[in-house]
Amino acid sequence: MKKSARLLSIGAIAAVAMLGLGSCAAADASGGGEGGGDHQKVTFWGAWTDAAQVAQLEAQAAAFNDSQTQYDVTYVPQALVEQKLLTAMVSGEVPDVVLWDRFATSLYVPKGALVSIDDKVKEDSVDTNQFYEQALGELKVDDKLYGLPLLVDNRSLFYNKTVFDEAGVKPPTNWDELKSVAEQVTLREGGKLTRAGFSLDDLGLFSGWLGQAGGTMLNADSTKTAFNSPEGVEVLNFWSSLVDAGVYQQGFGKGVNAFAQGNLAMGYDGPWALADLDKVDGLEYGVTAPVAGPGGDQGAGMGGFGLVIPKGAKNEDGAWAFMKWWTTQPENGVDFAKISGWIPANIEAAHDPYFLENEHYSAFIEALDFAKVRPTVTGYSDVEAKALIPALESFMSGELSAEQALKQAQEQGDQILAENR
Repeated sequence: MKKSARLLSIGAIAAVAMLGLGSCAAADASGGGEGGGDHQKVTFWGAWTDAAQVAQLEAQAAAFNDSQTQYDVTYVPQALVEQKLLTAMVSGEVPDVVLWDRFATSLYVPKGALVSIDDKVKEDSVDTNQFYEQALGELKVDDKLYGLPLLVDNRSLFYNKTVFDEAGVKPPTNWDELKSVAEQVTLREGGKLTRAGFSLDDLGLFSGWLGQAGGTMLNADSTKTAFNSPEGVEVLNFWSSLVDAGVYQQGFGKGVNAFAQGNLAMGYDGPWALADLDKVDGLEYGVTAPVAGPGGDQGAGMGGFGLVIPKGAKNEDGAWAFMKWWTTQPENGVDFAKISGWIPANIEAAHDPYFLENEHYSAFIEALDFAKVRPTVTGYSDVEAKALIPALESFMSGELSAEQALKQAQEQGDQILAENR
């Protein structure tokens, strides 16, 4: 994507934001009812609350409003949108449609928060095969569908082209190459690390690394953890080898964007990083798909959002019309990408030349073919947050060995899963 195009999009977004501030502030969060003139009001909630994000969603809502004459969608930002939705259900004042973190579906469906859209999909003959299967699966509970996938992401490998050219190295494709290249692009002055070859700051990417090693996070029936395995130990041993090689140091570049500053040669990040990096003068960077593991296995995590209809919505028909327009018409997903940077969950849209002919986006599209979402079993989020990540932190600080860390996480994780069955 050319920088000039991004700047133009940002300017357009800002203009939309200025026009939309009044209507957003004045919007009635209750949803439903008749809007101005003959348009039926559709209230749209989401957790995107900063000015740029609000402007992006208002611009997309405005595009839908201009595309037809029956409905008028208004975006109302809501921090902690899932929790606020439960509160709104008590008062009966829920929105009509919600920008939804797909991972939350399995947690909130049992609370009665969402409406199944199976009948709507069948009635309108919506082909769900047009979406990435992993993304669609996150919106299912007990074989019922509760939303349509909207946006997808993954973490791919960013590298500094200038540094790589100076070192005479190419982007790595596997673990061995990753370590070798990282060693060659690491810079120390007077024994002090001044440019890290690679970053291991985000321990939440463990599942992707585990996939590259050929392992899985849970067993076949999702009743127990499976990361305390030879593959899991292999991941942590590889991490240790990177630290021992001096290409990474805990806390290096903390609080700043070391990659943007040229102090980090290589690291994993998502498509949301592209807009900011494109603004950095003199930064020449590339993006390649996540590297393969020792046996050639590929692994990456998939995240992203969907659109759902909450139980008690007053204008389900309007919400459904908006959902279909945005998710099933590829051109609308591409148009939103041009103002937001997000990749559509619609496969045809994601394979538009806008992405495939862009050297940065194309790596993310490649990774989407093998990226996997987090397990949707109840309690899994706590397995990662309360059991695995703390154990990995203890491992990285040298308090636990690889075997000890994974054993501790397994015991705690299995208990969490048992308590949630």
